[in-house]
Amino acid sequence: MKSFLVLAFALAALPAHAERMKVATTFTIIADMARNVAGDAADVESITKPGAEIHNYQPTSGDLIRTSDADLVLANGLNLESWFQQFIDQMGDIPVAVVSDGVEPMSITGGDYDGKPNPHAWMALDSALIYVDNIAAAMAGADPDNAAAYRANAEAYKARITDTIAPLRDAARALPQDRRWLVTSEGAFSYLARDFGLRELYLWPINADAQGTPQQVRHVIDVMRENDVRVIFSESTVSDRPARRVASETGAIYGGVLYVDSLSEASGPVPTYLDLLRVTSETIVDGLRNE
Repeated sequence: MKSFLVLAFALAALPAHAERMKVATTFTIIADMARNVAGDAADVESITKPGAEIHNYQPTSGDLIRTSDADLVLANGLNLESWFQQFIDQMGDIPVAVVSDGVEPMSITGGDYDGKPNPHAWMALDSALIYVDNIAAAMAGADPDNAAAYRANAEAYKARITDTIAPLRDAARALPQDRRWLVTSEGAFSYLARDFGLRELYLWPINADAQGTPQQVRHVIDVMRENDVRVIFSESTVSDRPARRVASETGAIYGGVLYVDSLSEASGPVPTYLDLLRVTSETIVDGLRNE
């Protein structure tokens, strides 16, 4: 990991705290959630940029400078941000809240990560609502003058999340049983697959292994053939080539790009968390329905 040496003159040049609380988050999805909870009462900035691969992100000294005047840092936890502890150790005494606290984690199966918690809990409806409550509680604790606003914003936002995902979840559960296979590059959809009533299959468990061993690839090919699985997807932050090779090998179709770890730029397909849920879920349901 890159060194986080911050020059004294750089820190001295930082502007004084604005009147509004400043919140930093480890990645863009939490940032968007936090902006919806914050409303006009706080400023929120993501450490990682749109489209970044967050598991093995390499923070820069610029990230540290931008974040060093934060009043609160929000992290996912569940071993998602392997880089975060070293980063936050350079920040001094800034409160950190783990927004997945209270989520019952699912376990990763296979490879070096077997038995470890799957960190992608925000992809499940119930877990997402826990995230929002934790964000609101952390903001209220850091900025009690605006606690009522944070809680009200959180309740309204949770209703929007539910309205977005529940109809798509129902559509997935209505698919024929033999079409309920979700095959992807990364095993990032365990929570969504559970909620949607899908069986999950993937080339690698975590994007730190973003190619898949020959044994992993062969296993996916064999399972797809045995169960006549006819569609495979990949994620936006990795190459689609391994998934396309499996599609070619099995006679399946490549079903398109799913978004899970990162939002896009504002002009892209998933500039918000609600967009990410909608686009990813629609892509999955449409792919399985039309396979």
